[in-house]
Amino acid sequence: MAAAQGRLSDGAGGMDDAKEGDRNASSDAPPPFRAAVDALRAARLRPQIEVEPTRAPQRLAPFAYALEAAVVDGDQDLADGRLVLLHDPDGHDAWRGTFRLVTLVRAELEPEMAADPLLPDVCWSWLTGALQARGLACGEPSGTVTRASSHYFGGLSERPAASQIEIRASWTPREGLGGVPDAAGHLAAWCDLLAQVAGLPPAGPGDASVVTLPQRRGPQSR
Repeated sequence: MAAAQGRLSDGAGGMDDAKEGDRNASSDAPPPFRAAVDALRAARLRPQIEVEPTRAPQRLAPFAYALEAAVVDGDQDLADGRLVLLHDPDGHDAWRGTFRLVTLVRAELEPEMAADPLLPDVCWSWLTGALQARGLACGEPSGTVTRASSHYFGGLSERPAASQIEIRASWTPREGLGGVPDAAGHLAAWCDLLAQVAGLPPAGPGDASVVTLPQRRGPQSR
């Protein structure tokens, strides 16, 4: 699966990434982590969002599982992202829990939209709103919203200016029975964020008040 701005994973594609994604979900992992990973694998998502395992970071926590996704329209990717589930059975002072979710989401924008001074606040509200809309409690949220613009000159001068929005965030999911967070719910909320950034219409009849980004000028071919 190609990402809108190039592949997010830093390893080989396809099966190699799947093996890396499964490494920390083996039978020797703690039961709460295995249960959370199983929930991620079983989650049913919007058909426009393609999700697959990818290489998980090895130094952020004793156990990690990662997914990458692209919002797809035909043969074009409108937005892409990565979601990483971290687990430290001994807990982590900064997390205030034993689990942590870390994400990167990005998409192309019209340059005039990228210049809107309210855009970073709106994008952050999409993340927190997606979690709240699904009744998901979380702690210690943190992150950044970054806008970048590219202008082309010389031999590349025929290319139109391009702008991109990038959301990096992390939060601690509330742990439920047996110390297991609602991993599937958090994945669904994250996909809601991806869909909003991509400019997709709301998925449910009760979501008409959700504001999404208009379709970008030219989504990237896959």
